[in-house]
Amino acid sequence: MKIRRLSEGTINRIAAGEVVERPASAVKELVENALDAGATRIDIATSAGGADLIVVEDNGEGMSADELRIAVERHATSKLPVARDGADDLSHIATLGFRGEALPSIGAVARLTITSRTKAIPGKVGTGFPSGIATPKESGDAHEIKVDGGALSGPAPTAFLASGQSGTRVDVRELFFATPARLKFLKSARSEDMATTDVVKRLAMARPDVGFTLTLDGRRTLDLEAHPASSSEAVGQLKRLAKIMGAEFGQNAAPVSIAREGVSIAGFAGLPTYNRANAQMQFLFVNGRPVRDKLLIGAVRGAYADFLARDRHPALALFLECDPAFVDVNVHPAKTEVRFRDAGLVRGLIVSSLKHALAGAGHRASTTVATSTLSSFRPEPQRYAPGGSSYSAGLSDAARDYHAPLFAHGAQTQSVKVEEVADAPEGEGELPLGLARAQLHETYIVAQTADGIVIVDQHAAHERLVYERMKKALAAGGIARQPLLIPEVVELDPAEVNRVAARAPELEELGLVVEAFGPDAVAVREVPAMLGKLDIKGLIRDLADDIAETGNALSLKERLEEVSGTLACHMSVRSGRRLNAEEMNALLREMETTPHSGQCNHGRPTYVELKLADIERLFGRR
Repeated sequence: MKIRRLSEGTINRIAAGEVVERPASAVKELVENALDAGATRIDIATSAGGADLIVVEDNGEGMSADELRIAVERHATSKLPVARDGADDLSHIATLGFRGEALPSIGAVARLTITSRTKAIPGKVGTGFPSGIATPKESGDAHEIKVDGGALSGPAPTAFLASGQSGTRVDVRELFFATPARLKFLKSARSEDMATTDVVKRLAMARPDVGFTLTLDGRRTLDLEAHPASSSEAVGQLKRLAKIMGAEFGQNAAPVSIAREGVSIAGFAGLPTYNRANAQMQFLFVNGRPVRDKLLIGAVRGAYADFLARDRHPALALFLECDPAFVDVNVHPAKTEVRFRDAGLVRGLIVSSLKHALAGAGHRASTTVATSTLSSFRPEPQRYAPGGSSYSAGLSDAARDYHAPLFAHGAQTQSVKVEEVADAPEGEGELPLGLARAQLHETYIVAQTADGIVIVDQHAAHERLVYERMKKALAAGGIARQPLLIPEVVELDPAEVNRVAARAPELEELGLVVEAFGPDAVAVREVPAMLGKLDIKGLIRDLADDIAETGNALSLKERLEEVSGTLACHMSVRSGRRLNAEEMNALLREMETTPHSGQCNHGRPTYVELKLADIERLFGRR
């Protein structure tokens, strides 16, 4: 077959396939256009998953008839800055869009209608006004342009937009009618709606100052009020995040804030005890742009390594701001991937900011711990008087265990030790974890606070305290190294050798001394003494994989932390050990002053706090 030139229509449809993969892709491009146009209100509606209809309407600055005509041409944009030499500047992109592909791509595969009216702007001096005072000029007529599968008609005046209303409305009908093969790859309407909802939520999280609505098949599923920039930015941001990520996230998130070398990171990170089974509640925004980046996953994993089991994931939203020249957003047509000029700096900032935020949370545990506890205690709807068999039958197993000591008529069994505590010292109400009153089953400390009770798992709590002490000791004195009598040579491919060798100084700080040994091997000369006997070859290969994936030597850190955790576990107060009042209160006081003491080394809570009001509701007193 001879080489031939493709037709313009085919070229446009092929290009459209890179930008508009599914209805959610079209929604993303249109909402980004609205945000770039200065909109403070954006309304989105779809039907049949977006395959039949997509409508995006905004109150932005709008477009004139001439601008409408150019807007549907390929690679026409108002957003790309011009450098001093007159060339287009791809290194200082400050808008969400810049490629000039969205509208022509959508018009190439669907029936596209754009209706727009520009905002009123200051005009010339008008009659009857003092000289030098500009009169407001009425916004122009609304204009409409249509593109059906690449066929253009218009622009023409229209009365579709309400009189005086400025902004733009984009209607996309019969998406992919011009490329029927693409329709076969669409998922169910429900799946497409979920993808669209995810896109809108991500864009809304980045812009709390803009109001959003989303209507799916006539049903309003999202209604987000704008939080003006004049109010506290952090407060407005948290309100928007709580609306999208859930009210519980808002109650259990610690503020994040750090800046270094022209890069700043702000946002909120969920407490370790507020965790998830996957990483879907982790969001990163770069200069207001939602991005998906493996760098975030690796950095978050490193920051939370001390606090969560490997199969649990935190919830967080981080907003990174930097000079546009520091980041390359021209990586993929979908603009969801970025490259940083200094990825190491960004990774370090993410880890540092998260660790600082979690340390600032102190001993705090998430409110969901108490909620889960109360749910397990809560009886069935029927109410019975204490003492009857029906009353006991209406409770969960956990509740029955709890009620047994409560209704023991004061009998102190071997499993319940009630301490005779002296008069409460002055300032008792200021003690967050209260004063110890009893020990249950030689495992759980029961403390009384000013407005409730606290139940502490003595082993889990002391394990965290010992672990934090060990980490401080390691940080202060470094990690002891054990020289190998005969260096261990580990064969790797040349790229892995280069990666490991480049991280040699960082590995040495962790007690591992390595160096390149020819083009396809590394020699290990010293190892961390605390690891004892270990599979050195397996460790090096794991390190090479970690560095390739995340740019960080996580596996070694995790092994050191695992050893520290194991040692802490064996050195801590064991379950089954009876403590006196002084020992229990000493444990509570140390927890109050130790960061991260609200969860053990595996992410489980070390204590549960129940407010008196919750307990009264549990017993039907409220």
